[in-house]
Amino acid sequence: MPSSQPRTRRLRLRAACVAALCLAALTPATASTAATPGPRDTDLRRQLEALVDTPGGPPGAIAVLQQDGHRRVVTAGVADLATGRKPQINDHMRIASVAKAFSGAVALSLVDRHALRLDDTIGRRLPQLPKAWYQVTLRQLLNHTSGLPDYSDDPEFRQIITADPHHIFDPHHLLDFVADEPLLFRPGSQYHYSNSDNIAVALMAEAVTGTPYEQLLRELVYRPLHLRDTSLPQGYLMPRPYLHGYAVAPPAPPEDVSELFSASASWASGGIVSTPADLTRFIRGYVGGALFGPDVVRQQRRWIPGASEPAGPGRNSAGLALFRYETRCGVVLGHTGNTAGYTQLAAATPDGRRSLTFSVTSQITQSTNPQLLQRLRTVQENFVCALLGRPGH
Repeated sequence: MPSSQPRTRRLRLRAACVAALCLAALTPATASTAATPGPRDTDLRRQLEALVDTPGGPPGAIAVLQQDGHRRVVTAGVADLATGRKPQINDHMRIASVAKAFSGAVALSLVDRHALRLDDTIGRRLPQLPKAWYQVTLRQLLNHTSGLPDYSDDPEFRQIITADPHHIFDPHHLLDFVADEPLLFRPGSQYHYSNSDNIAVALMAEAVTGTPYEQLLRELVYRPLHLRDTSLPQGYLMPRPYLHGYAVAPPAPPEDVSELFSASASWASGGIVSTPADLTRFIRGYVGGALFGPDVVRQQRRWIPGASEPAGPGRNSAGLALFRYETRCGVVLGHTGNTAGYTQLAAATPDGRRSLTFSVTSQITQSTNPQLLQRLRTVQENFVCALLGRPGH
């Protein structure tokens, strides 16, 4: 085979992954649960297997359902096509836009401590940003009604990351890519999901504390929730062991894209690496109010029309760095995300006592595979029903 063909495929793969970046012949599937499966777990396992077996489906999947101290782990497929190793709850993975919930956790913790206010503006806290953005508030950044243009859609940004996916960006200058652009609309008048919002949230948190965002994560989120395997790296390497993420585009074989991009390209908007075990601890504490008091929780849950990216199960509405997923079996709160090689859902009941994390090892989007995304959302909803102890069909 001429050497130019693999290079051409790699370049096309980079372009395709960049286009879907959220700044988003298979090995036969096998499945297991953490303990001897009961009838309900067997049904969940079959659904997860069927998702993995779907043409163009992800090579691997892992879901963790937890109720108080009882944990159920359901897996399908493999964590690594090269070795056939099965997914495990301590495998690292890119959590994509679920990282926005972490930036929300930092900001709302600071609101709870009166270091920030929800009506603080970009003009007050980040005067180095364009004056056209000065009236945007922290609340509007957190619920995606700011109107900030999305830096990850900028042609120059995409050109850089396509040419050199491992490029290390200075996260403090990611918004420079759109600094010459006006707001998309009057702040607060519309919902528009933008990766720029959570970059600005992290910059606000740094500005009022004088502390690097990564340290704020450790002090305000990782430590109180006992997250042992969660980090925000700058580079592209994944901690071992990890769930390998794949670009799946039949009839070509899946291609490992786990370490395709530098995490600095998405930073507070999508760069965090975690594990299913840690993500379970995070979403239970974050939704359950372990990080801030009831007054802030009430503000966070002022819902407006809006959906996460990709849309979560059921009917979606948006709060402050949190989404409400109203399923046929009940309500859970959480966040989704997708990036090259990974699609994520982390959700919990409003009291944080029951939680679901649902991770698959390919990027599934409305634009690239709407049928597969709809199937994914259906399976996710069935898992929510199982979590809530209600009929899943």
